[in-house]
Amino acid sequence: MPSVAATLDYTAGKAAVEAKDWPMAIRRLTAAVRADPGNADAENLLGFAYRKSGDYEAAQKHYWRALKLDPDHRGAREYLGESFLEMKMLPKAEEQLSQLVRLCPAGCDERSDLEAAIQRYRQENP
Repeated sequence: MPSVAATLDYTAGKAAVEAKDWPMAIRRLTAAVRADPGNADAENLLGFAYRKSGDYEAAQKHYWRALKLDPDHRGAREYLGESFLEMKMLPKAEEQLSQLVRLCPAGCDERSDLEAAIQRYRQENP
């Protein structure tokens, strides 16, 4: 069970993500993953904050950590796919989409969001 500090840092980090305060999100979520290294959700959100701040290398590191902790983490699959699109790596994004198709054969938000992002990418990069 995560410590109170880890829970508080995760909650504050999540709020910072919602407020688009990327430096605060990175600080609080980094503290959360240090205190609770098995938290795939915190790793995923930390990756998201790094990606939104423009640090793709750090973002990818945390997405992969989330997937190591939970290979079926749909959010990490979606965000990893989106990061690949932002780095102009369509085939890698499509690999993440194929994993979401496997995880959500009837559909899910993460699959729909990545499908839409790939469709936009293809329209903008013919």
